[in-house]
Amino acid sequence: MKKIAIIALTILLIIILGIFFITNMYLNDEEEKGPTKVGVLYNGEVDDKGWGQSHYEGINESAYELDLKIMYKENVPFDESCMDVMENMINDGCEVIICNSYNYGEWIIKVAKKHPDVIFLHATGTETADNITTYFGRMYQMRYLSGIVAGMQTETNSIGYVAAFPISEVNRGINAFTLGVKSVNPDATVHVIWTESWTDYDMNKQAAKTLVDKCNVDIIAMHCDSVAPLDVAEEEGVWSIGYNMDNSKLYPNSFLTAPVWHWSTFYTPQIEKYIQGKYYSANYWEGSETGLVKLAPLTANVKPGIANVVAERKAMLDVGTYDVFYGPVIDTEGNVRIPEGENMPDEVMLNLFDWYVEGVKIYEE
Repeated sequence: MKKIAIIALTILLIIILGIFFITNMYLNDEEEKGPTKVGVLYNGEVDDKGWGQSHYEGINESAYELDLKIMYKENVPFDESCMDVMENMINDGCEVIICNSYNYGEWIIKVAKKHPDVIFLHATGTETADNITTYFGRMYQMRYLSGIVAGMQTETNSIGYVAAFPISEVNRGINAFTLGVKSVNPDATVHVIWTESWTDYDMNKQAAKTLVDKCNVDIIAMHCDSVAPLDVAEEEGVWSIGYNMDNSKLYPNSFLTAPVWHWSTFYTPQIEKYIQGKYYSANYWEGSETGLVKLAPLTANVKPGIANVVAERKAMLDVGTYDVFYGPVIDTEGNVRIPEGENMPDEVMLNLFDWYVEGVKIYEE
């Protein structure tokens, strides 16, 4: 019996030592591997109080949650040189590459083909691959809610909108904003002025001043990545509705609210899937129910009663019983574009939105 006991004890010790050895090897591997490295390309600067900063803050929140190491490059141009930036990040050990502009798409595809083990997250992109995920948010829903704020706040029934380019994304936002305005104030008009630039401060400032001087607006909304329209509103004594981030503390006398991004709600689960070996590519277009797009808290500048209306409409969007482009929707020429009981398809909203709803007036010199 003693011999059997000794053999059994020896076997048990071998098993324990084996488990210890394997566990120690695993822990050493984890220590050697270290945190997952993520490289981020920005088309602007990370402290722009707008699009770039919203991504910067979002990925850093994810880095804290997932123990990531972040590398980034600002002001990356939309040409072949952006491929060198990606390649350098990959050579430095980045397993995930994030690009925050549609205009990097052509170059992402080329680099992704060379590095099938690296995943690419492309904001506002449209073309996926096995290792490329594209993503955006239904920001038009928040623009609709901010339109309700503007429609109930205005005293002149003349609302300004500084817009970068007449592309589907921007047109979608203008139309959603205007539908929000008209739903609570049928007499209001939304005056749109094009700047042909996302970031040029002077051009966006001049556009905002023109709206104040020529169109008698008492609210300025925006779809650009410059804070110039917010500066003008504060200086001229009119209200403002921002974009990308909540800048209410910087503009205490004029800021009402803003459609804003919370990118960590996307980055954290996507990168976590990769770390866990569960990643798969997809094209995401997430709505208000996910938290990726939000409306910044209404400030004390907003008239009483508006918050209740906004909350009611937001609840409808969250549960999916309502969306912005449900018919009937009429364009500026009086044509029924979306019949009653119908909804605009995602493909049209994303890529083919080239008209404006009733209530939009494009500024012309």
